[in-house]
Amino acid sequence: MARSVTMVPGDSALQNAPRKSAGRLTRWLGLQRAFFADAGALWGAGLTLAVLVLVVVGPFVAPNPPIDFIGVPFEAPSAHAPLGTDIVGRDVLSRVLSGGTVILSLSAIATLLGVMAGGMLGISAGYFRGLADDVIMRTLDVLLAFPQTILALLFVSVLGTSFTLIATLVAAIHAPQVARVIRAAALRVAGEDFVEYARGVGASPLKIMMSEIAPNVIGPLLVEFGLRFTYSIALIAGLSFLGLAQDPPAANWGLMLNENRIGLLENPWSVIVPVMLIAILTVGVNLLTDAYGRWAASGAPRAVPDSTSVGEPL
Repeated sequence: MARSVTMVPGDSALQNAPRKSAGRLTRWLGLQRAFFADAGALWGAGLTLAVLVLVVVGPFVAPNPPIDFIGVPFEAPSAHAPLGTDIVGRDVLSRVLSGGTVILSLSAIATLLGVMAGGMLGISAGYFRGLADDVIMRTLDVLLAFPQTILALLFVSVLGTSFTLIATLVAAIHAPQVARVIRAAALRVAGEDFVEYARGVGASPLKIMMSEIAPNVIGPLLVEFGLRFTYSIALIAGLSFLGLAQDPPAANWGLMLNENRIGLLENPWSVIVPVMLIAILTVGVNLLTDAYGRWAASGAPRAVPDSTSVGEPL
């Protein structure tokens, strides 16, 4: 006599959990080995971490308040001012230690917003295709047709200095470019068997995009985040240089370049040090981004479909 078997909903997910956990651990260990074997990744992490630590800790260890006058303008480095003074006699070292917070925080927020918006638009276009794809991508093409940096300068100069406005504008600049890259990745994933299976068992489009497609485009998305973060730093530093991000006497690396460029021959450290820090951070992030791109191409940190909510993976 045949024995009937009662299937309990969720059994498949419970049985798959140990296997998925082991797979994640294996990929994580493989990623760690690849990281420590990659000289570019190590250099990138070291440079990036050094600047980030300086930005976070700097305001607390600055020897003087960044807006206080401690000497004559463009005084040479001395015991009481290791990097000398700036155009009005403020301590360059204290302003350098306090001047990266706004640029980095705005860059991180703007990049995160832009990558999230662009990623969602790209995934939607790649999944729905057809008319929805055309509407989304042609609208983004119109936005790309405008000179984006000039457009940002126009809005900021007309609407005034606002951190919210700057972060929104920079995010809007990044979103169309991110969407184009993620759409191409999503188009490949949307044709896979596990996505068709998810459709077949009645999963909603939002659930498929979030559970099946998004994890499989995380590699390109993280690479885009690194690239757009460096662009954000350059753009926001440029706005600061023009006085459109913060007003004097705020301590800001970009603003320091504008203020002290006329004294470059008298005390170059007031210009050289902020430029070097921006350059070091940009190089560090680019090295990490390149390393992750190599790992993603080789399959080391590749995502796997999350099929616990819709059934067995194929």
